[in-house]
Amino acid sequence: MQSILNFVGHFWWLVFPLSGLVGGWARAWTRAGERRYQRKLELYKVKNQAQRVEQVRADEVGQLMTTHDGVNKRWLAYELDVGKLIDFPMMTDVREPLTVAFLRAKREADGLRPGSPEEITAKGRLDEYRAAVNGYEVAFEVAEREARRVRDSSFTGPERQRLATARKLITIAVDDAATPAERQTAYRRARRELDGLIVLPDATVASLEEKVARMLGTGKAQ
Repeated sequence: MQSILNFVGHFWWLVFPLSGLVGGWARAWTRAGERRYQRKLELYKVKNQAQRVEQVRADEVGQLMTTHDGVNKRWLAYELDVGKLIDFPMMTDVREPLTVAFLRAKREADGLRPGSPEEITAKGRLDEYRAAVNGYEVAFEVAEREARRVRDSSFTGPERQRLATARKLITIAVDDAATPAERQTAYRRARRELDGLIVLPDATVASLEEKVARMLGTGKAQ
């Protein structure tokens, strides 16, 4: 103990630099703690931001799917209505570049459509689906606008007459005021009139046959 007191007595001046050194260590330790706290805080903010981005992304995917459904619904209005296809035959004419472009865009959008909004989490995947839906919507609007403009102008006079006849026959075929024989005859004649003029999609034919069969009260129109 006496040795320690003698040391302190002779080297008391070391107290000042040592106290400065200890104080520096304390301040450094405090700053390090503050930096650790800031890093944790920043990580917490980043994590919360990422979660919010994912939520927004899911909502955006849902909006895109709604837009996709809307365009599909507009197309189904043609595909399931023979009368509408007769009025605007270009919508199923695969010789028309605009029709082919819209059908191709539809296939691409349908292929990229997720089962649910939560299935798309990567930004690249979201961008890809958005581009496909937007392309599909634009291609359909362009094709529809052109189809309404040209209507049946690409057909000859006799062909337009056949289309008009088929339109009237289709109306009779699905008219519950007509007799079963009249509806059956009208359906068969309408198919003959359209043969070689308009290629009806399978879904269109199935929808028409279902309507006629329901009117006849039988399994399927012959």
